[in-house]
Amino acid sequence: MMMPSIFRENLFDSLMGDFAFPDIDRALYGKNAKNLMKTDVQETDADYVVDIDLPGFQKDEIRMQLENGNLTVSASKSMDRDEKNENGNYVRRERYAGSMSRSFYVGSHVTEADIHPKYENGILSFHIPKEQPVSIEEKKHYIPIEG
Repeated sequence: MMMPSIFRENLFDSLMGDFAFPDIDRALYGKNAKNLMKTDVQETDADYVVDIDLPGFQKDEIRMQLENGNLTVSASKSMDRDEKNENGNYVRRERYAGSMSRSFYVGSHVTEADIHPKYENGILSFHIPKEQPVSIEEKKHYIPIEG
């Protein structure tokens, strides 16, 4: 459902606040937790350049998979919080795990060797080559005439 926005992502942000686990989401993903996996795609003559924002993730928490022409980028993160009192008893114990993914159809011509992802400063960057048109050599076929 599309929501009208006024200066923020959602009209109801100010009314609802950060309803879903605000402290945990911020600790895991930063203040822009709801804006994750923003993607920029730029077309060049030879390929497409893709940049995906993944702030707060480590390189080993990001996975890419190419299957049947679909490229899936997924990221997952978990966090444990244990607080004990002076007697060693738990006062608070929280666990959280979250994941997200995004898929793109890149075509059946793309192979894993064509994609060289690079992760720096919270941005995953990679290139997707365009499918090169196959030139068809026109051959003249003469039909023999009988008689």
